[in-house]
Amino acid sequence: MGIGELALFTLNATRPHAQRIAERLGVTLCAHEEREFEDGEHKARPLESVRGKDVFLVQSLYADTTQSVNDKLCRMIFFCATLRDAGAGRITLIMPYLCYARKERKTQARDPVTSRYVAMLIESAGVDTVVTLDVHSLAAYQNAYRCRTEHISAQGLFVDHFSSSLATQPIVVVSPDPGGIKRADRFRQALERSLASQIPLATMEKHRALGVLSGERLAGDVDGSVAIIIDDMIGTGSTIARAAAACRRAGAVAVHAAATHGLFLAGCVEQLGNADLATILVTDSVPPFRLAGSALCDKVVVLDTSALLADVVRCLHTDGSIVALMSP
Repeated sequence: MGIGELALFTLNATRPHAQRIAERLGVTLCAHEEREFEDGEHKARPLESVRGKDVFLVQSLYADTTQSVNDKLCRMIFFCATLRDAGAGRITLIMPYLCYARKERKTQARDPVTSRYVAMLIESAGVDTVVTLDVHSLAAYQNAYRCRTEHISAQGLFVDHFSSSLATQPIVVVSPDPGGIKRADRFRQALERSLASQIPLATMEKHRALGVLSGERLAGDVDGSVAIIIDDMIGTGSTIARAAAACRRAGAVAVHAAATHGLFLAGCVEQLGNADLATILVTDSVPPFRLAGSALCDKVVVLDTSALLADVVRCLHTDGSIVALMSP
């Protein structure tokens, strides 16, 4: 299948991000129509033929000022089904941020497993391949889908940033909770390879009961070092703020935070604004629109994922190896 048969679509809510991916690929976003009706219903359709084409749809599933998570999810599923009905040869769904990924297991009696239900909806629309960035639980993500799944890490973007900005300083990588140890250790190993020097790992204690966080102990030595707290997302900022405070109490000379998805929910400006953080790195999977006008903007660095996702599209279109693409 040649590159001329690739068709890249996006819905309006994710257009700026998809436009950057299209520019990296050297293609034009395919035309589509979205219409709103008075009763709150809507429709979306491609305005050009997709018959037999290798179709990619980019849609990041975060709530913004105009659409809820559920709005975006519903519109995406309807559009995928429309593409299938229009004869698309293959449909690849790229979701830089995947909603409901944290609800991947039952934590109380009769709890839903919403991440699996989302997978069922996506599969029912005829999607062949699902791609996402740094999902909350990789095992749950891979097990939820019966179609092909690809998991892309933004780790390399963080490694490149810190390799250049902290190359001469002693570094400790910190997991803000025990559940993130594997993620933090993968980042630590990649940073070690990039800097050709040994980097230790520290872990923060964390307990959550009825929405209340507790646990103050930090396992590992950060005294005299620069601490990098690595996580998959920033929600209210409480987990990052706790870890940052613990690192400073333990003697870290500076603390940086890095998380792929910066949701920056209500209360986050206060939590992280009071935390002693030098910088907060996130990607453009979720634009930091909730921080507009706050002092926290000065600390936030947004890394562009368009080149990474364009490489993924190119690799999938040519049936290349994602494993090779993700290898350091």
